[in-house]
Amino acid sequence: MRVIAGTARSLQLKSVPGMDTRPTTDRIKETLFNMLQPYIPGCEFLDLFSGSGGIGIEALSRGADKSYFVDHGKKAVQIIRENLEHTHFIDRSEVLSMDAVSAIRILEQRHGAFDVIFMDPPYHQELERDVLYALAGSKLVNEDTLIVVESDIHTGFDYLPELPFTIHKVKEYKTNKHTFFLYLS
Repeated sequence: MRVIAGTARSLQLKSVPGMDTRPTTDRIKETLFNMLQPYIPGCEFLDLFSGSGGIGIEALSRGADKSYFVDHGKKAVQIIRENLEHTHFIDRSEVLSMDAVSAIRILEQRHGAFDVIFMDPPYHQELERDVLYALAGSKLVNEDTLIVVESDIHTGFDYLPELPFTIHKVKEYKTNKHTFFLYLS
């Protein structure tokens, strides 16, 4: 796993050992960031279920002002910090060692709306649903916030009419997909 583009281009990143995380492949990461590029320069980026931190680090490398990394796994948090040191982005980042919904509650007390919120929760546990519900009433989102959910290809969002979000676009791959949401003000 490596940084694809930007100031940290080609730097190798450590990944969390074992099967608890699924690092986004370089090919999928490149496709994702081709779609995100208009949002990245100067943005505040929130990376939920960060794993090794590869997505938030890619955002920093491509010009995000700051990335926040959230993961509740001890080993993941350690790897994120090591990757931030290695890429020299530690001063433009914050790592929160907790679950995503708790992090949303903490960040609401000291942060306004994010420009981009990315999440790659474990598949088949409906954690993306819990996070979208938490974000629905949160000041961390506004009409300019782009929310991206990486999920299994079969993950549905049939509950979306209950939330103030709309699907902006969907990019499907072989086994997973990225769903882009916008906030309805």
